[in-house]
Amino acid sequence: MEHNLDQTMALLGRTPAVFNTLLRDLSAEWTESNEGDGTWSAKQVVAHLIHCERVDWLARAKRILEFGESKAFDPLDRAAHLKTNSDAPLPELLDEFARLRASNLEALRGMRLGPEELGLKGKHPALGSLTLAELLAAWTVHDMTHLHQVSRILAVQYREACGPFSAYLGVLKCDGHSG
Repeated sequence: MEHNLDQTMALLGRTPAVFNTLLRDLSAEWTESNEGDGTWSAKQVVAHLIHCERVDWLARAKRILEFGESKAFDPLDRAAHLKTNSDAPLPELLDEFARLRASNLEALRGMRLGPEELGLKGKHPALGSLTLAELLAAWTVHDMTHLHQVSRILAVQYREACGPFSAYLGVLKCDGHSG
């Protein structure tokens, strides 16, 4: 499937509500547990998404529009959220994620991107040349990756409670992608 900006915006707009529905009002036992050493909790995933809303996706889209490939993206510290949002209650993080995402989508709409702009190239510090359309598609898939991750994080808490059924439950067989 080719990139479709309207579908991208629709999916990106739904992600905060999905996380909110899945996580709000769950106990810390659920939201602060992880998949094992070196992995993130659901709360930490939300904090990571907030960090990305602040410094990654929209900033990179703007960089492409302003500089093209002449100025590479700033590297992303994928663990910065572990230092900045670790004490905030999950409901505050969910609210902040929703607020930042709404603001970023409004800014993205304001760019009035057409086929010409979506074809513009930027430079990722590790991956090299990529188009604005590829960046926006990756933003969407990044959200889906973290939804999948949170599903695993929650499911693994019941691995033993499922008893022999765990052999049939695919989410318990996925390799972790945290950290």
